[in-house]
Amino acid sequence: MNDKVNQLDWMVAQAKAGRMSRREFVGRTTALGVSAGLASALFGKAAQAQEAKKGGVIRVGMQGGESTNSLDPALAASEVPFQVNMTWGEMLCDVKPDGTLDMRVAEEVSSSPDATEWKFKVRAGVEYQGGGTVTAEDVVATLKRHTDEKAQSGALGIVQGIADMKAEGDMVTLKLNAANADLPYLMADYHLIIQPGGGVDNPAAGIGAGPYAVVVNEPGVRHTFKKHPNYFDSTIGHADEVEILVINDNTARTAALQSGQVHMINRVDPKIVELLKGVPGVQIKAVAGRGHYVFIMHVNKAPFDNNDLRMALKYAINRQEMVDKILGGLGSRGNDFPINAAYPLFDDTIPQREYDAALAAEYYKKSGHDGSPIVLRTAAGAFPGAVDAANLFAASANAAGIPLQIQLEPDDGYWSNVWNVQPFIASYWGGRPVQDQMYSTAYLSTAEWNDTKFKNAKFDELLLAARGELDTAKRKGMYSEMAKILRDEGGLILPMFNDFVSGVSDVIGGWVDDPNGELMNGRAQVKTWLNA
Repeated sequence: MNDKVNQLDWMVAQAKAGRMSRREFVGRTTALGVSAGLASALFGKAAQAQEAKKGGVIRVGMQGGESTNSLDPALAASEVPFQVNMTWGEMLCDVKPDGTLDMRVAEEVSSSPDATEWKFKVRAGVEYQGGGTVTAEDVVATLKRHTDEKAQSGALGIVQGIADMKAEGDMVTLKLNAANADLPYLMADYHLIIQPGGGVDNPAAGIGAGPYAVVVNEPGVRHTFKKHPNYFDSTIGHADEVEILVINDNTARTAALQSGQVHMINRVDPKIVELLKGVPGVQIKAVAGRGHYVFIMHVNKAPFDNNDLRMALKYAINRQEMVDKILGGLGSRGNDFPINAAYPLFDDTIPQREYDAALAAEYYKKSGHDGSPIVLRTAAGAFPGAVDAANLFAASANAAGIPLQIQLEPDDGYWSNVWNVQPFIASYWGGRPVQDQMYSTAYLSTAEWNDTKFKNAKFDELLLAARGELDTAKRKGMYSEMAKILRDEGGLILPMFNDFVSGVSDVIGGWVDDPNGELMNGRAQVKTWLNA
């Protein structure tokens, strides 16, 4: 009996120190005879009891950085720029791990009964790293900059729905072209970082109201930050400094974690997850979410302007094989639309598309394609296992008589020279908190990041109508119809939804699994602390 008590006390202490995940804690305690409900409650209390420690330098090793990266939030298109910008920047709102709103620069939000007018009250005394405080005028100027197509903002599809913006005192009023019940979630888009004067004069200055100030910005190499002494939120920003190292090579990134050069890494290769679990001082953090690995076709460019050819390729991919071999089971099958069960209005009755070589061959013949190679471009950094996934795709397509050919591209420059430029490539999406944001960012006809060039009037009509539909059943039906249109007519091949798999040192405290994105939705370096 005393041995069990001692073991339980030890496990509670480990949980308090942030050295044991909820899954591991519950598994171990239930093995001692503790009920799952009680074990979960004990873990919750232990996690709440964690006391943040101040000081030190948190170092992060990341895949997803290039020499072409910019500090302009509008242009953030890969993982390192996202993480960098979430270190120095703040949006009006963010989203918590449980899916509820986290009020940041805005301290209050309200709407008219019909959800066509929204008011955001700007928090008083929120200071920029370069001096001065955030104003309602800054917020309006920021949003207006992202409505300008010249800004090339990834949030263009989101802000286009705003008909009028007004700043009065500490209040920002947004009037919409049509009702949108999800607008506060859209304001959590990571491109919409509030900048002095909206960032109009110098959008890449890297000055915001976040917990750290930019010290060194070497795109594709490293980014360093020092603590913002007047940051408004005392629960965030525990380390004195943060350093983000770009380590695109999987082996080198893993070695940096094992040697203690960095305290956490993103995109752990699923092939070595089990091996890393046995490394002393290292924890694997895997959380299911909305992220997905994809192959995207430009529907306005030959031969992908032929829907029969697109359908041939969609039936020529073996989704389960990819989940098993590429993700190592750390994920689930996709169905050629970017929504899964992580979204509350997901329609699970839509039939799962399966690999069918005979049907793929039938569609290919019907397309009238001339038999020349169909080139799929990829890079090691497109997503973990992207090259292997592309080769699996080529093998299953070739078996159906489809001449799919893989072209390997360099990692550096992939997101500026290949993604959204070449007509058929490997890519990834981190997902978004709500369906409207995912669809508005990537599939609305006018969206800057419509990376399949999909333009469908019925889809657009449904998307705009769903925003203001307050009847949940009707709204779910609209989203279901949109999913079917995209699945059967779009340029998206979505074989798998990936878990976010990170490697984290035992010295890190305060880690919380967040299904919204990699490394605690871009905030691991500012929300965690060093225990040693």
